[in-house]
Amino acid sequence: METSNWGLALILSLLAGLSTGLGGLFVLFLKSVDTKLLSISAGFSAGIMIYISFAEILPDAKLQIISELGESSGGWITLASFIAGIILIAAIDRLIPSYENPHEINEIQKVDKYPSNVKTHPLMKTCLLTVTAITIHNFPEGMVTFISGISQYKLGIAIALAVAIHNIPEGIAVAIPAYIATGSKRKAFLFSLLSGITEPLGAILAFIFLAPFLSGTLLGILFSAVAGIMVYISFDELLPTAEHYGEHHLAIYGLFTGMLVMGIGIQILL
Repeated sequence: METSNWGLALILSLLAGLSTGLGGLFVLFLKSVDTKLLSISAGFSAGIMIYISFAEILPDAKLQIISELGESSGGWITLASFIAGIILIAAIDRLIPSYENPHEINEIQKVDKYPSNVKTHPLMKTCLLTVTAITIHNFPEGMVTFISGISQYKLGIAIALAVAIHNIPEGIAVAIPAYIATGSKRKAFLFSLLSGITEPLGAILAFIFLAPFLSGTLLGILFSAVAGIMVYISFDELLPTAEHYGEHHLAIYGLFTGMLVMGIGIQILL
């Protein structure tokens, strides 16, 4: 695992986080959100994350840990790290009430039905709570993207793409109540954009605190946990969202298309 791509890793985390702003652009320039497109995109992102986790990240992490700690210990530590990643992101989800949690399914409403001069304090509160929730969720995602980028640039790019795609609906979730509450398209876009800032902040903190201690074993443990986080997000958030906003087959088509595209992409990047 290479550890010289610090700059690239930070840039990937920044781009993935700022993709929430794309959700704001969708809300501002479209009369309504195409739910079928959201369904396919969510399935596509899940396909990328699941494929990378099981075909690339876990095998590489296990080999790295086993090479330093031995077959038996390495296998158990890989499994424990994977489960720890799942428990971590599940705990974060549980700490956030479902209504404010961007990883819980909420209805996407038409934008053009609301007058531009509405001032609604409860909706402004909803916007701020959603921004807070997304901030909490994006923090570990930024660390995931960064850790992947410093180890293998091809994985970093792939994970940044998957995270960016799944951040777009979160930007929508921020921009809609902000636009309704303030009547300002500019403010709605800025709220959605700023909600993703914590991803590069997570990357920076990972750089500050983990850089002095990076080793093959630590990277293997972190990657196993990353795989657990990505698998949980895929099954708990992305696939239910894909099913909710579109037909069952659209979600499945998006899922397998994501796997296929990522598999081909990784082969090209090898």
